[in-house]
Amino acid sequence: MQKKNLLLLSAASVLFMTSCSKLGPLSADNFTVIPNPLETTAGEVPATVNGTFPEKYMKKKAVVTVTPELHYGNGQVAKGQSATFQGEKVMGNDQTISYKVGGRYTMKTNFKYVPEMQKSEMYLAFDARIGKKQFNVPSVKVADGVIATSELYKNTIASETGCIAPDAFQRVNAQKQEANIKFLINQANIRKSELKNNSVKEFVEMLKKINADKEGYNVENVEIQAYASPDGGVKFNDKLAGNRQNESEKYVKNTLKQTKVNANIDAHYTAQDWDGFQKLVAASNLQDKEVILRVLSMYTDPQEREQQIRNMSAGFQELANGILPELRRSRLIINYETIGRSDDQIKEQYSADATKLSVDELLYSATLEDSQAKQEAIYKKTTEVYPNDYRAYNNLAALALAKGDKEAAKQYALKATSLGAAAPEAQANLGMLALAEGDVQGAERLIAKASGSENVQSALGALNIAKGNYAQAEKDFGKQNTNTAALAQIMNKNYDAASKTLDKVENPNAMTDYLHAIVAARRGNKFAANSYLKEALQKDPSLKQYAEQDLELSLLK
Repeated sequence: MQKKNLLLLSAASVLFMTSCSKLGPLSADNFTVIPNPLETTAGEVPATVNGTFPEKYMKKKAVVTVTPELHYGNGQVAKGQSATFQGEKVMGNDQTISYKVGGRYTMKTNFKYVPEMQKSEMYLAFDARIGKKQFNVPSVKVADGVIATSELYKNTIASETGCIAPDAFQRVNAQKQEANIKFLINQANIRKSELKNNSVKEFVEMLKKINADKEGYNVENVEIQAYASPDGGVKFNDKLAGNRQNESEKYVKNTLKQTKVNANIDAHYTAQDWDGFQKLVAASNLQDKEVILRVLSMYTDPQEREQQIRNMSAGFQELANGILPELRRSRLIINYETIGRSDDQIKEQYSADATKLSVDELLYSATLEDSQAKQEAIYKKTTEVYPNDYRAYNNLAALALAKGDKEAAKQYALKATSLGAAAPEAQANLGMLALAEGDVQGAERLIAKASGSENVQSALGALNIAKGNYAQAEKDFGKQNTNTAALAQIMNKNYDAASKTLDKVENPNAMTDYLHAIVAARRGNKFAANSYLKEALQKDPSLKQYAEQDLELSLLK
């Protein structure tokens, strides 16, 4: 009897030892994955795995390597970053897990995204060993994937107008024409020789032009600024400068009468032109320049300033000969506007003879057309008339991008960059083309060449979506109402703004409805989401296959 009991005890011990030495299966309950479902960011599928080894699981001499795997397509598997864990008696540098109480761990992984991953499942695979012996621990499914909404920028930019190079056309432009009349020391009479200088001649000619073309010019006023140099007493200079103003005003009134121009006169004077004096001294090569400037900064009283400067006998003589005569003057300024062609006149001139329009008038005329076909025709005409201006070639590239003609867009943009100018918009459009092909690094290099231009914000916004910088992307787009701008708002979880942006898209298309569906889905409105999705598929049946793979929208079913 005693021998029989001893045999039973030995068998139980062997069974116990066998069960203790085995590494059994793990359950999905031992793991959580963030996010779940998985989601793309910056062209990758990142995930954080929080795992638990149960108590009495990790044998003291065991080593377990955990490898995340994304199963997708037709049996394809993408492997993420592995992590290795060890029992308490293993000599190594991996995280040690207690046999008695188990242990928690966190591991991060990511997968390079490919479109086939939209329908996928994430597993954890295990390589479990005790010594040289390997144990079969079944893989465990831990997450579904992949929500790839952020990757839609490739679709949105492929159907939107690229970066347009703007025209510089302004129908009304403020202009100035200035004449200078110099006076002799202590005198206010205008010498006949002064009326023959070039600036006065150009002043008179400008008034004649204004009279001859009243539709093309509009005079605001003629300003007179009379001055006396700062040498001499304040009271004397005040009277002298006032007399110079009066004489200048008489001359202007007479000239306006002769040229038959009606204009208001705004006349004033400065008794002692210390500001002009300081500017001329600072720009001069006077020997005592620094000393004189220091005097001006130290003293504010005009008499004290003059006395201190006169004390420098050699320096004052240079001033008297070279600086002060330039300050005894009157400035006569015509403030006027040039008035260009009206919109109708530009259209008429384009129809009659487009070569008579300036390059900016031609580029502006394209903005007056709603039809992209008409815009394209105008830009092509502009390249014929002004073949060295990059803007028309660039704008043809932007229109080609909107039509989905990537090759034409590329050729036009390259032509624009070849013309020697900085062509920031063309660089940005090449960057957009690179983004549409998934070349984020190439796009970043190209768009960097366009930095500083306000006209490339849409390219910067698309680039920041591709890089996962969603808040910055939304800022880049500002108040633009495009599908890509709405996508930035969606990814930044600003759904109200995204919905409003989509409502204001100028030429809504299937992608507009598709994004509306995503906004509605994220808000939990399945009815609206399905309705928008139906509209999108009616407009573009090719979206059906993509939509069937879209995990975000498949959750509506």
